[in-house]
Amino acid sequence: MASLLDLKELVVDSDLQDKVEVALLVETQVILAGTPTADEQKYAAQVFGHPGEEGRKALMYVLAANVGSTQAQILAANDAAIRTNVANAIPSLSVAFNAGVV
Repeated sequence: MASLLDLKELVVDSDLQDKVEVALLVETQVILAGTPTADEQKYAAQVFGHPGEEGRKALMYVLAANVGSTQAQILAANDAAIRTNVANAIPSLSVAFNAGVV
């Protein structure tokens, strides 16, 4: 299990940041390709307008959700696992954005 300090170190891992940011863009596009709600459309506009900022928020969510994993496991996650984690984060991030929390 990764310690809290291990997770903090991963927040600034540029490769992991890049993977999560791109996964957020891809998964947001998947939502838009369906029948997005008005709130999902607003959040998508935020994601595509500020991918780095929103990607960092998604990374923090993903790290918190994977607190039971080791640092090595998190860093070794493949693209599909990262996309799944990001897809799972989007509903909460969208709600927080639309509520003005983040």
